[in-house]
Amino acid sequence: GADAPLTVTWAGVTTLLIDDGACALMTDGFFSRPGLLEVGTGRLSPSAPRIDGCLSRLGVQRLEAVLPVHTHFDHVMDSAVVAERTGARVVGGTSAVQVGRGAGLPEDRLVAVTPGEPLAFGAYDVTLIEGHHCPPDRFPGVIGEPVVPPVKVLAYKCGEAWSTLVHHRPSGRRLLVVGSAGYVSGALAGQHAEVVYLGVGQLGIQPEQYLVDYWTETVRTVGARRVVLIHWDDFFRPLHKPLRALPYAGDDLDVSMRVLSRLAEEDGVPLHLPTLWQRCDPWS
Repeated sequence: GADAPLTVTWAGVTTLLIDDGACALMTDGFFSRPGLLEVGTGRLSPSAPRIDGCLSRLGVQRLEAVLPVHTHFDHVMDSAVVAERTGARVVGGTSAVQVGRGAGLPEDRLVAVTPGEPLAFGAYDVTLIEGHHCPPDRFPGVIGEPVVPPVKVLAYKCGEAWSTLVHHRPSGRRLLVVGSAGYVSGALAGQHAEVVYLGVGQLGIQPEQYLVDYWTETVRTVGARRVVLIHWDDFFRPLHKPLRALPYAGDDLDVSMRVLSRLAEEDGVPLHLPTLWQRCDPWS
């Protein structure tokens, strides 16, 4: 009903569980988190034990949709396995569909969206709006053929990068997930969301004006009243170890925090770092 206890739970990088108690969606569903050495030199395959352990920890049995924010490995690598386990559809661009295909998901569980057009999944309307990956994009391009693991990291090209708008119809609540710290000028004009989950990976190495523009094109444009920062954790460490910021970013998370805190203060918008596994109602 209208008083549905809509919650959002963060599970590292840009993986979010959006759940109203009856019906749920997930962005990415990335739980395998292979180590740096494995990513750099080896071939990657989803880790079934890690995926199952994390789904269990989140209390997830069924999902309507899994929504990769783009198709780099640290977002899409487990998406199809999560969908297979939970009865969900993989929803994204043509690149995400190729990942689903490679995992053997049936075609009716693969949804290639039309950008900007809302699609209904259970109690939610989801609109994917084209975004950009934060520079530099180390593996640009689209995925043109099914990805059948084990594969090298470069098989997971970026594909389409999305700003993901979720409208929960029963409560009227709206949420924007910006998975990568990139933007297309004006793309979100006319859209509204009270809460933004804002990706900050690689943001601290950009010029300061870029951070201001990013904030303006996302948080300010949709009129957000609360911002939660995601994609700051070192995703080469497994989720059972304590989280830490990405190492190659050095002090860059500090730079991001300083600039974004100032912008948030100017706008009177609370800024949060989420706690792993914690169910939150960011609208309250």
